[in-house]
Amino acid sequence: MNRYTIPFLALLVLGSVNAQAAGTHYEMQVDGLACPFCAYSIEKKFKKIDGVEKVNVELEAGKVMVDVDEGTELTEPQMIELFKDAGFTYRGMQSRPL
Repeated sequence: MNRYTIPFLALLVLGSVNAQAAGTHYEMQVDGLACPFCAYSIEKKFKKIDGVEKVNVELEAGKVMVDVDEGTELTEPQMIELFKDAGFTYRGMQSRPL
């Protein structure tokens, strides 16, 4: 073995661990998103949930995209309540692995 083999193998192992530790991407359809303040309000609510990594709001499309860590799950009842409390109407959600 040359001196580059062990660091290469270590990176290979770490890369495969990260690939296995993927979370979930959620896309929610929401009515009532009209302004940047609406987006900020939604982002703040999601950032309070443990395991939420990224939040993106598309105002024109009425979409909220959220990436969560492995082991974190967003449920329909949870989303209905979150959006109702924020003053928006939750219409549905799709999810896929990251």
